[in-house]
Amino acid sequence: MRRILWFRLDLRVEDNPLLSLEGEVFPIFIFDRNILDKLEKNDRRVSMIFHYVLKLKEKLKELGLDLKIFYGKPQEIFNSLNLSEFDEVVASGDYDSYAKERDLEISLLIHFHYIYDTYLFKPKEVLKGDGSPYLVFTAFYNKGIPLLKGREISVYKNTSQILYNSDYTNELTLESMGFETQIFEILQDINEKIEQFKKLLPEYKINRDFLSIPATSDLSVALRFGLVSVREIYRKFVDLEGGEAFIRQLIFRDFYAYLLFHFPHLQTHNYKGKFNGIEDKEKFERFCSASTGFPIVDAGVRELLQTGKMHNRVRMVVASFFTKDLLLPWQWGEKFFAQHLLDYDAASNILSWQWSAGTGIDPQPYFRVFNPYLQSKKFDKEAVYIKKYLPVLEQIDAKYIHNEEYLLEAKIPNYPKPMVEHKVAAKIAIDYFKNGA
Repeated sequence: MRRILWFRLDLRVEDNPLLSLEGEVFPIFIFDRNILDKLEKNDRRVSMIFHYVLKLKEKLKELGLDLKIFYGKPQEIFNSLNLSEFDEVVASGDYDSYAKERDLEISLLIHFHYIYDTYLFKPKEVLKGDGSPYLVFTAFYNKGIPLLKGREISVYKNTSQILYNSDYTNELTLESMGFETQIFEILQDINEKIEQFKKLLPEYKINRDFLSIPATSDLSVALRFGLVSVREIYRKFVDLEGGEAFIRQLIFRDFYAYLLFHFPHLQTHNYKGKFNGIEDKEKFERFCSASTGFPIVDAGVRELLQTGKMHNRVRMVVASFFTKDLLLPWQWGEKFFAQHLLDYDAASNILSWQWSAGTGIDPQPYFRVFNPYLQSKKFDKEAVYIKKYLPVLEQIDAKYIHNEEYLLEAKIPNYPKPMVEHKVAAKIAIDYFKNGA
């Protein structure tokens, strides 16, 4: 059998089901214009992905294969190939609306062999007795864990595939795609990162929310682009001390993808409640420029703009502030994160924003509002994280950084006063969400 191997969110040669298939193969990667045309030309993620695609090409050559790299719209790329020479295309991927629509279009051109490799579960694998999807994570988790423990999650072994000879050659560069080369943090060797995290795992559940303690896996980017298999991560940690808490987070990743698969309208619309926030461009611009006067929020936005990352606890605080204190539409915040997060995953980002806004499937109602000052005091008591990204506050005692009264009264050079008073803003938000429910 002759197959097109379409690499997408699986930029690796280890434990990759695409490379476990016998026969003649034609490996490809497509820089999708339907996605890229919406991005700024200095988007650092494009530079990062381009880097790892070239790394994949090198590794495939070591296996006697090669990777043909295309730039264009997938349907046009497939139409340009002589599809009569192939039996099928094989690919894995995610479940957002665009991905499903794209794959459906390609399936009309050539037989599409879809591999569920990006997550631990297939989207219709964990269901209630009546065949409907779970809406509560705990129930999903309790049903899913026995399924995982009841099956062997083995490594996909590479076979001796034969490269299909093609006359197609190209010299694709970032510049030829219209993008500027950007500096980004090249990921540490995955195996080294895993070994380092194993040492942190026993205290992971306790320390993961503290901003100045290195307690998280820092594997989200690698997982997002398939630089490592989610199955490998599961195998490495499931039986270790502290592993259960981390595996729970992996399954949460599955749960959000599962929800978006079963409820695609969540991508843009509330699951519950009619209130969608109040559009205010001035507030939005202050938020995006990290000048809200709320230190934990501004530090989080600075981290995002500078590194393409944001600590998960800070993401929750920032999203709550955005949707409740500022009453801005969660869709605006989701789009802002989508523009800058290196590990951007549509399902995780969208469902997390709906969680913060109180409009999602999560049973917790609208009146959940994070207090930014209490959050920063608890998880960044000495303001180490805040001062790292807001050096303008370096000389301010940490206790004042967590004190709203001080920030409202003090005149801090080059740093604005809080743009709203939290208690007042939170009460207004609760009333808005209550009346708009």
